[in-house]
Amino acid sequence: MKTKALSPTQIRAVLCLGLIAIPCSSSCQGTGIEWTSNSPRDEICPLFENHNGASLVLRADERPGLNGWWQATLPAEPGLHYQFTARRRATGMTQAEQRRAAVVRLVWLDEQDRPVLRDEPVISSYRTGEIPRAEPEFPLDTAEVDGWTRVEGIYRVPQSATRVNVELHFRWGPPRSQIEWADIHFQRVEQPQPRSVTIAAIHYRPEKGHSSAEKREQFAPLIVNAASRKADLIVLPETLTYYNSGKSFADCAELIPGPSTDYFGRLAKQHRTHIVAGLIERDQHLVYNVAVLLGPNGQIIGKYRKVALPRGEIEGGITPGTEYPVFQTSFGKVGMMVCYDGFFPEVARELTKNGADIIVWPVWGCNPMFAAARACENHVYVASSTYTDAASNWMITGIYGQDGKILSQASQWGTAAIATVDLNKPMYWHSLGDFKAQIDRHRPPVPAE
Repeated sequence: MKTKALSPTQIRAVLCLGLIAIPCSSSCQGTGIEWTSNSPRDEICPLFENHNGASLVLRADERPGLNGWWQATLPAEPGLHYQFTARRRATGMTQAEQRRAAVVRLVWLDEQDRPVLRDEPVISSYRTGEIPRAEPEFPLDTAEVDGWTRVEGIYRVPQSATRVNVELHFRWGPPRSQIEWADIHFQRVEQPQPRSVTIAAIHYRPEKGHSSAEKREQFAPLIVNAASRKADLIVLPETLTYYNSGKSFADCAELIPGPSTDYFGRLAKQHRTHIVAGLIERDQHLVYNVAVLLGPNGQIIGKYRKVALPRGEIEGGITPGTEYPVFQTSFGKVGMMVCYDGFFPEVARELTKNGADIIVWPVWGCNPMFAAARACENHVYVASSTYTDAASNWMITGIYGQDGKILSQASQWGTAAIATVDLNKPMYWHSLGDFKAQIDRHRPPVPAE
């Protein structure tokens, strides 16, 4: 029996149902959106399957390093806000491979499908005043449910854009791996409200007294003053009960919760603010250098144990921490590091990877260029409280912006650096766009030690 050849229309229908793989530079329509398969080069093109728009699959054969994406162009009204959402499921790859392989890009275009400019000039500390091109947006992974990862982001459409190119990528996945995209939406939403937070970093040396109680009580009037200036987050310095006490680390160590966290908790509750205090913790036979975050209800939200220890702390019997926790507050996610941690990029990067909007940094002393670098390389706000005199041309008590620029600095003992920032406002670099959104997609893999 002779088999009847399929017509071009029938072939396209079979392709769009995902019954056979779609070659590069083909298009299918499902659920009203026309999706096109693309690749930088045909020889590295993955296999494409469109299940009538219900899901879009990209799959590798036995070869490594394949690279391609599904693409659709959607209308967008200039000046309005839109939310992109999608679900993604990856198989045959590790989490580390997935973070670079499974990428969404949103590219703003005008009526002629040309790139457009941003509406506002660059506000970072370099190339200030130039109006940059609207580089691609990179929606973030936000939740995982039943093996599916939710990817989303809210964006303001540039005034010169009338459409957005949605790209669902498969990049360099291992052989026989695949990525499936589903529930893809791009819809108008209301403009997000600012997520403003006022950060205060205290600049003070507790010179007087020898007991832990005498040391911590010296900070009470400084906390009162910062709270009167509407500070939502107040940062105190490192090992404040140990400073100039004449005692050993172990002598000053205490349980957490303990007397010092109880004291600062009462102040936080009284003034309805958050306080970070640098303390020394005893946990059975071990002693840690810690930063403790207390909330406006007076309770401990979390603590961080200093990971990178200098010689003096090693010789003094301090034990390093091993984790990089980030804590949710009413205004955003707070990560903490302590002094010598700032000499190494890994600590701030781990905190940022874990979602920190702000990194709080009680620091005895440090190279201030490291502070700027930790803020700039992670696009995160850094708030440092130091014992270093401002006149010494070394570490400062200050608030650093996402570009590493100093937003506020305290120059006199007993004062505070204070700055109000909007955690919902992305910062766009010239030629890089919103770099923070790209960190996890682009940072290189690190071999396991």
